[in-house]
Amino acid sequence: MPGLALLGLTALLGLTALLDHGEGATLCLSQQLRMQGDYVLGGLFPLGSAEGTGLGDRLQPNATVCTRFSSLGLLWALAVKMAVEEINNGSALLPGLHLGYDLFDTCSEPTVAMKPSLMFMAKAGSCNIAAYCNYTQYQPRVLAVIGPHSSELALVTGKFFSFFLVPQFYGASTDRLSNREIFPSFFRTVPSDQVQVAAMVELLQELGWNWVAAVGSDDEYGRQGLSLFSGLANARGICIAHEGLVPLPPGSLRLGALRGLLRQVNQSSVQVVVLFSSAHAARTLFSYSIRCKLSPKVWVASEAWLTSDLVVTLPGMPGVGTVLGFLQQGAPMPEFPSYVRTRLALAADPAFCASLDAEQPGLEEHVVGPRCPQCDHVTLENLSAGLLHHQTFAAYAAVYGVAQALHNTLRCNASGCPRREPVRPWQLLENMYNVSFRARGLALQFDASGNVNVDYDLKLWVWQDPTPKLRTVGTFKGRLELWRSQMCWHTPGKQQPVSQCSRQCKEGQVRRVKGFHSCCYDCVDCKAGSYQRNPDDLLCTQCDQDQWSPDRSTRCFPRKPMFLAWGEPAVLLLLALLALALGLALAALGLFLWHSDSPLVQASGGPRACFGLACLGLVCLSVLLFPGQPGPASCLAQQPLFHLPLTGCLSTLFLQAAEIFVGSELPPSWAEKMRGHLRGPWAWLVVLLAMLAEAALCAWYLVAFPPEVVTDWRVLPTEALVHCHVHSWISFGLVHATNAMLAFLCFLGTFLVQSRPGRYNGARGLTFAMLAYFITWISFVPLFANVHVAYQPAVQMGAILLCALGILATFHLPKCYLLLQRPELNTPEFFLEDNARAQGSSWGQGRGESGQKQVTPDPVTSPQ
Repeated sequence: MPGLALLGLTALLGLTALLDHGEGATLCLSQQLRMQGDYVLGGLFPLGSAEGTGLGDRLQPNATVCTRFSSLGLLWALAVKMAVEEINNGSALLPGLHLGYDLFDTCSEPTVAMKPSLMFMAKAGSCNIAAYCNYTQYQPRVLAVIGPHSSELALVTGKFFSFFLVPQFYGASTDRLSNREIFPSFFRTVPSDQVQVAAMVELLQELGWNWVAAVGSDDEYGRQGLSLFSGLANARGICIAHEGLVPLPPGSLRLGALRGLLRQVNQSSVQVVVLFSSAHAARTLFSYSIRCKLSPKVWVASEAWLTSDLVVTLPGMPGVGTVLGFLQQGAPMPEFPSYVRTRLALAADPAFCASLDAEQPGLEEHVVGPRCPQCDHVTLENLSAGLLHHQTFAAYAAVYGVAQALHNTLRCNASGCPRREPVRPWQLLENMYNVSFRARGLALQFDASGNVNVDYDLKLWVWQDPTPKLRTVGTFKGRLELWRSQMCWHTPGKQQPVSQCSRQCKEGQVRRVKGFHSCCYDCVDCKAGSYQRNPDDLLCTQCDQDQWSPDRSTRCFPRKPMFLAWGEPAVLLLLALLALALGLALAALGLFLWHSDSPLVQASGGPRACFGLACLGLVCLSVLLFPGQPGPASCLAQQPLFHLPLTGCLSTLFLQAAEIFVGSELPPSWAEKMRGHLRGPWAWLVVLLAMLAEAALCAWYLVAFPPEVVTDWRVLPTEALVHCHVHSWISFGLVHATNAMLAFLCFLGTFLVQSRPGRYNGARGLTFAMLAYFITWISFVPLFANVHVAYQPAVQMGAILLCALGILATFHLPKCYLLLQRPELNTPEFFLEDNARAQGSSWGQGRGESGQKQVTPDPVTSPQ
């Protein structure tokens, strides 16, 4: 306690001295960058800059003096110093042990960083690196290295330290350092560029920006970051209109390309620029953009330049537009500003500086050069901007990660660390993988690739003269959470800018890309039968065959099965026609059976006429197989159950036509003999043979070309047509051959036959019946071929019923009329005798006996 009070009093006196001396005071801050300890941590920080030192022109490997001062680099170094002092003053991690540190300036140049790196690997207690075949027992000056922060430098030093398996920590973010084969000893306490790029792309998607420019610094950090961003952006549908690199160091020839890039961005519709670069490159870019009067844009910043004083202090920066970027969250360090002020105060105290000279007799500047000459002229004002954010936490946490691994290696506990033999770097490395530790209450853990699980804050520059304030407007914890109410836009109208090559397509439209960029497109409607699956689709997706969609649809709908349903108006009309035809056929059959012994029925064929009417009734009933949902049985039965009864009906008509033809065209002796065969049992043989022939045709049709139930998905726009599919229309026509032949023979046998006046003209009824048959089925062919397939069953039903009604109306109903209305004509003389002798006159006989009574011709039955 007395020592702490004395230190506080000394700091207070030093702060007073610092204020009294002002900016001209010379400090001993550079002397505080080294402290002895049981285990020493090396540090590589950008305390200065080699800008303007002519590194590219040097001809000898002499020392390089860094000129420009970097406040962030000094703050990172002080954060390491603060963490070491906290661990040394506590007993939780390394009781009884003291950590030391040896911090150097890298000047942000690999050539400068290599000299202290060589010093770190010198054998403990010397400045020499010994050459050995086996470095297992080698003890270098440092146990681990914190830094460098730059990816460009870390790739150089990382391979060097990896050879000795010396753990290296801190903030280089390039994803290449996660390669354990090349960099087995590298660990970082910042997220890798892969995470930062994912956050940037999600930000662009959330704000609807898909037409951007991408610029990177021409170094490892910028090139790799730009490559990662380009790959992920293209995969997420974000188009990069312009892409380029900022040269390092800037040269007149290469800056010409940069000016051309800025001119293209200024003339295009791009309103968003992603700048993944180092602070030096960002300063160069903004210098030229301000000079070229680039219109205000939205700049999506990488973490490397978001808080850099090189950029924020550039004159004219408030006019560049809106700056957004992601910054590592870290844990709050409220004591750090006070700690920095204390260090500055102590550095201004001559007594404290003298005590450092006594404790550390030499800084070995004759070997590595001045550590940080600019640090001895710094003021609190120079460091105030960097104290406002958490970038110093990464350096602070790196020290705690090393201490936790050392704690595990030494098997420390509350009473001390039992292991006494010295720990070598490669032994510490064994305990680094998957180590968990806490820094300022925040739990961290290195994974197998040396990365930690740290989240991001989304920061927005809000200008407050002379520098911007960082406002948190969102977080990224694997997914972006945006606080839109906190956002403000430094653009004309203060409105969120729109950066798109083409307007957003409406629902049911897809993009037809124009040119090379997928974000430049025309919107095309999806036609019926296709739909828009995703908002970013380039082609419409076809619906499945059992689905349909209207124009400009975003989904498909299931098709309903469609067939000739029983309740449809056309079917109901056909069923009414069926009832009429079947009723007439049954009525005629009943009337013929009732008058079966009458001359009229006997002249019509007697039982054969009744058989023909019964078959005609079955023909009518066959239409019941066509309505309703088709099935395999109904498809197979439709044609046979229609054609066989029709053949039976037409065969009876053929026999009657043959009787008329025989009696009309043959001599009486021949006619009487033939008529006996046509009326006897042989007539039924003709009916049987005709039906067997038709049955054979139907069997061939069903075996060779069986109709089957098919579902046609495309013939109807919104429904699936279920119907009986005919495989061969030729075979379908041949099934009609027997009936067509019978009808044709009937027509030939009766067309030219003339009946005597006063006798019943049976030939005329048969002629008109066959004409009705032929007219029906000849009309059926073109109508069936041209009607929509959905209505073909209805057309076939109608043809069957019209055919049956035609035969009934022209042949059977006139006879029914005579039976009911003119019974006086139902005599043998009017029917049977007519058939026996009517045409005798054509063979030389007279018209009739002189005393025979003549009957007045009836209008229904007399010839025309």
